[in-house]
Amino acid sequence: MLKPQRKEQPLLKLVSGVMVDLPSPSSISLWWNFGSLLGVCLIIQIVTGLFLSFHYCVSSDLSFDSVVFIVQNINYGWVLRNIHVNCGTLFFLCLYAHIGRGMYFGSYMNFYTWSVGVILLVMVMATAFLGYILPWGQMSFWGATVITSMFSAVPYVGTILVQWLWGGFAVGEATLVRFYSFHFVLPFIIAAVTMVHIMYLHQSGSNNPLGLSSTADKVVFHPYFSVKDVMGVLFVILFLVYISFYWPVFLSEADNFIDANPMVTPTHIQPEWYFLFVYAILRSVPNKLGGVVALCASILILFFMPLFHISKKMSNSFYPLCQGFFWCFVVNFFLLTWIGAREVASPFVGLGQMFTFFYFCFFFVMPFLQYFSDEK
Repeated sequence: MLKPQRKEQPLLKLVSGVMVDLPSPSSISLWWNFGSLLGVCLIIQIVTGLFLSFHYCVSSDLSFDSVVFIVQNINYGWVLRNIHVNCGTLFFLCLYAHIGRGMYFGSYMNFYTWSVGVILLVMVMATAFLGYILPWGQMSFWGATVITSMFSAVPYVGTILVQWLWGGFAVGEATLVRFYSFHFVLPFIIAAVTMVHIMYLHQSGSNNPLGLSSTADKVVFHPYFSVKDVMGVLFVILFLVYISFYWPVFLSEADNFIDANPMVTPTHIQPEWYFLFVYAILRSVPNKLGGVVALCASILILFFMPLFHISKKMSNSFYPLCQGFFWCFVVNFFLLTWIGAREVASPFVGLGQMFTFFYFCFFFVMPFLQYFSDEK
């Protein structure tokens, strides 16, 4: 008599393939933890944002007061908002580290995985910018005004595009409603695109520190790497809780604790710290259209990294000269962030232009350094 065959649950099979039985290179290190950390940050942002939306009022007259009400009158509302704001900072720390690891070890050679990842970067940056506007403080209002005004530099359709973003002829309530709608929907789209990113990653396989083929040396994900991920997640959560309780407004702008006033311009308008490097690149070009092009190019150039690669090896582990050049790029990134927070005056303008030039040079010079190192 034939025994009835046991049916496999498709959902459990999918989860097992992602978190238990996934073949992973045995040599990957803690630098490969940032993907899971980003997933945890995304979940925290969606959950806290959903609860905050219960009490947030989308109105140019009430938005600022509703944020104050959440912090002062809602039970644990201050905890929700502090975690939501500071987890955004943590999100970008992990995101930039994740991208930097991919650039260092040549993970961009998995073309589709890398391309979807760059799309995710653009979507996350857009979501963060939209969320920064919602408190409707002084810096939020004027940040929205300055950044959206840049689109007017686009030939032929610039003015129409700006008016559509504003919902009128100036930043106001219609702008706030549109930004809130996009900010609420985009995280769910990001979660869906993340699934596509993971699908391509599982199809091509994870990279490893040496950048060599690891098809013959793989182990299951659990327990060898799941334990590392759990340790990383616990550390990040503890760090987030500590920052949210003891340093909740450490990176916040003081002007954003003042209700938006269209008649008073802040002395120095600047975005959040994770946008300062692109803001410095934007300001380093005297021409408005050129600045917008440079800003977009600073992110979109990541798409072309797989096409620029001409060396035989993927990882910089074999290229001491390239390692030094990469860390110079990292230092340059922090210098651009510092310049973005300075006023538009000498010598910061000249320094910003110099750092911007090096930023773009990195993507064109690094492939040749790798190639000539191969020849030696």
